Amino acid sequence: MVSRRRFLGYSAAALTTPFWVQAINAPFASAAPETLKFVLQNNSGTTAHAYIAGFSDAEKKAVFIRQDGTSYFPEAGGPEPQPLGEDPAIPVDGSVEVTVPRMYGARVYFVTDDKLDFQVVQGADGTTSVVHPNFVSEDDSNYGKDWTFAEFTLNEEQLYANISYVDFVAAPIALHLKAGSGDQEVPGMPTGALDGVAQGLRDQGENWPKLVQEADGKVVRVLNPNHRAADFEGYLEPYVDEVYAKYAGESIFVDTQRDDLGVIEGKVEGDAFVFGSERFEKPSSVDIWGCNSGPFANNPESDSQERLAIVPRLAAAFNRTTLLINPNQPQDEDPATFYQNEITNHYARVVHENLPDGKGYAFAYDDVSSNAGEDHSGKVNAGDPEVFTLTLGAIR
Repeated sequence: MVSRRRFLGYSAAALTTPFWVQAINAPFASAAPETLKFVLQNNSGTTAHAYIAGFSDAEKKAVFIRQDGTSYFPEAGGPEPQPLGEDPAIPVDGSVEVTVPRMYGARVYFVTDDKLDFQVVQGADGTTSVVHPNFVSEDDSNYGKDWTFAEFTLNEEQLYANISYVDFVAAPIALHLKAGSGDQEVPGMPTGALDGVAQGLRDQGENWPKLVQEADGKVVRVLNPNHRAADFEGYLEPYVDEVYAKYAGESIFVDTQRDDLGVIEGKVEGDAFVFGSERFEKPSSVDIWGCNSGPFANNPESDSQERLAIVPRLAAAFNRTTLLINPNQPQDEDPATFYQNEITNHYARVVHENLPDGKGYAFAYDDVSSNAGEDHSGKVNAGDPEVFTLTLGAIR
C-alpha cells in the first residue's frame, strides 16, 4: 500500500502551506529522474490556466514552476498575506509541456476562464509559506471560480500522484503515466459527474446538500463533510457506539500488512479499543471524516509502529462503515459492502459511485485495501517515469 498521507505528507488544510513529513521509501531498484516531462492538456472546451506549486526537493522551499521549466521561489515581506511577486500561471491552450524538477507535497492546479490568486506570508522563522486558494470562505477571491487540482511528489525514488477528493470534488482531471515499467491511467470524473455527485447528496437529504457549493446558479464544487463539521456534529456517533458495544464482547483483528507486525488483536476495554499497549478512544464524526484528530491524530515521530499501522485501517473501516460486519480489517473486506450502513460517509459513497472505475481518494486513507493488487484510491506511481500527462475535462 502506497499511502497518500505518508508519501505526500499532506494535510487537508488549503488555507496555508500544510505540514509536510518525509516521503516513504519506495522499493524501486533505480533512482527516478531529476526532472520529468509533464504534459498539461485542456479538454474543458474553454480557456484554462495551470499552476505547478509545491516544495523544491533541492532547496526545501516553496516553489512554483514556470512554463519554461524554471523555478520561481516567492518571498514574503512580512507576516501579513500579500500577493505573489510574479504571475506563475501557465496558459493551457490545447497541450503544453513543462519540465518539472523533483518536488514534494506538490499540486497541479487548473482553473478555467480565469486565474487563481495565491498569496505568501512570512513565518516567525523567516521562511515563506504560500497561501493556497480557499474553497471554504465565500470572502476568498477564488471561491466562485472553477478550479481543481491533482497531487504529486517526484523524488529520487519515484513519481507518486493522485486526483484528490479529500477536500472536494470539482472540475474533472484524468492522469496518465508513461513509465518504463508500464503505463498507468486514472480516468477520474467524467463530464457531468460533478452535477451527479451534487444530486446524489441532495437526494440523501438531511445536511448532505449543504456540501454543495454554487456560483452563478451552477455547482462549482462539492465539499468533503470534514469542511462542514458543524453540520454533522454527532452524525456518526450512533454507529461508533454500536461498534464499541460489539467489540466489548468479541475481538477485532487488524492486519498491519507488515511481516514484522502481522495481525494485531484488539478488544474494547471501557471506552477504548485496546490493541496491546495502544488505546483508541471513541472517535467523533470529525475525527473520522478528517482521519487526523482524536484517536487518529498523526504523530509520526512519536507514535509506535503498531499505532501507525492500525490508524489508517481503523479509520478506513469507520469511513466505510464495515466494522459491524467484518472483524478482520482490512482482510475480508468486500468493496460491495462499503458505505452500506444507513449512517455512513455518504460523500465517499457518492464520489465512488460517480467514478467510472470507482477509484478516487474520498478520504485520507482511501488507499487501504485487503491486498496489494487492489486499489480504491486512483493513484499512479513508478520509479521509472517518462511522461506524466494531466488532462482537464469539461465540467458539463
